[in-house]
Amino acid sequence: MGDINIPRSEQDALRSIDSEVLRELLEQCLRDERPSALRELRLDGCGLFISTKRHAFERALDAYGKAKADKKRAETLRDARSAGNTLLDAVQQMQHRMATEAEEGERFYIDDLIRPPHAFSTQLSVRVSYRWRPSPAEPWVHGDITFLYDVDLRPDYTRPPPARKPSAARQAQERQEALYREWEHLKDQALFSVRDYFRDGGTGADIPKTFQVKPNPYTRGLNNFSARFWADRP
Repeated sequence: MGDINIPRSEQDALRSIDSEVLRELLEQCLRDERPSALRELRLDGCGLFISTKRHAFERALDAYGKAKADKKRAETLRDARSAGNTLLDAVQQMQHRMATEAEEGERFYIDDLIRPPHAFSTQLSVRVSYRWRPSPAEPWVHGDITFLYDVDLRPDYTRPPPARKPSAARQAQERQEALYREWEHLKDQALFSVRDYFRDGGTGADIPKTFQVKPNPYTRGLNNFSARFWADRP
């Protein structure tokens, strides 16, 4: 799954859900004290974000159904209703995001399916491909930008050293795991940076082919501004 684009299958599932119908079915679940009424909706196909909220609602509903004492029933009913409202809000939030993506898709699209390399060095890179056009009436222009990042893996001396020095193989594994996490962070920052640039009205003609990201001088890692390739422009 991509990072900034809702997959087509999830869009189809989201599009099939009427918020008012969902609201009514949630109330029915509370009356029935079981979640079976939700089966007629395609919630399972709406992605992890909504699935997580649905499972939370089902757990709260189960607790309500098992409660016996009046006070406990009132508490668990309140919790279940709150979880149901959270699920409804999540669906509406994703539907709004889908509508925003469709509107933005008339002017730009960013390919967020980026595969990691087989092995990592301290010189990381992520290439983001995109297409853009000044208006829907004009042809698409394709481009890409490569974000470069020299990772600083010097040890954090504020932490105590391990009681036993790990083996060379274990050190190599930990190094690759650390670099993978940095690569994932770089990928996210790169994608969000290009998306935010287009959202702010930027044009693909002004995007450089490469950009050396700027780590935080204190943490030596990336922050939310490290990949803003247009930040220093006049």
